[in-house]
Amino acid sequence: MNIAYVTYDGPDDDREVLLATWKQAGIDGSAVRWDDPDADWAAFDAAVVRSTWNYVDRRQEFVDWAYKVESATRLLNPAAVLERNTDKTYLRDFQQLGIPIVPTHWVSTDDAADLPAWEDYVVKPAVSAGARDTIRTADVAEAKAHAERVVAGGKVAMVQPYLDMVESEGETSLLFFGGKLSHAVRRDAMLANGTNAPRANHVGADLRDPAPDQLQLAERVLGAIPEKLLYARVDLVRLPDGTPALIELELTEPYFYLASAPGASDRFTAALRDLL
Repeated sequence: MNIAYVTYDGPDDDREVLLATWKQAGIDGSAVRWDDPDADWAAFDAAVVRSTWNYVDRRQEFVDWAYKVESATRLLNPAAVLERNTDKTYLRDFQQLGIPIVPTHWVSTDDAADLPAWEDYVVKPAVSAGARDTIRTADVAEAKAHAERVVAGGKVAMVQPYLDMVESEGETSLLFFGGKLSHAVRRDAMLANGTNAPRANHVGADLRDPAPDQLQLAERVLGAIPEKLLYARVDLVRLPDGTPALIELELTEPYFYLASAPGASDRFTAALRDLL
């Protein structure tokens, strides 16, 4: 098989791990920038979207690219999944299905920026990655002003309460390959220690065994996706009452933490072969 590892012009330490595993498995893998105008996508048996981390300011271009590539070869995950998943307003759909999410106040041109009375706010655009354009503040006026700036920039703003449990327990990210749990990690908070400056992306993570209620929720979330997925990362956090809640579903370009999870690259490669 000749597979494109779809990436960007920047660092990605999952990339070399996975390409090496593909080679050992007899898969001819090539790293190709998603926005390379000379890329011949029809020359590949499949294109696996991985580290396309520079799409945020060009989301519509990225979505159009996904459908174009899907007309030429097998795109994983599918273009329709990428289109929905690159706008975090998808969380509202999960909430309507009865899946708990972090309480969120949405602000758009049609919504008021009158915010709930929370002690600490996190404000971010619905289209973002790596805590980009995200602030944490205890000042409701500052939170409102940032939400209005996001909306003025043409995006929907998400305003959420900052949950202290992301520092004490951390976020739990469950990685699924081919619909099966591969591994889970505890991720450190990106807006920790009272700062509104995000720490580096892909901050520290340690392997952990998800609790039964976390695994059950993750499986409920994935069960609501109609398309067949090659990969998924379900990011969960506990609410103050202990209930696990969905903070984000990563179906586009999640970091896998492969170097921290022995055997994970083999499991991903096996899932890819099975799917194709």
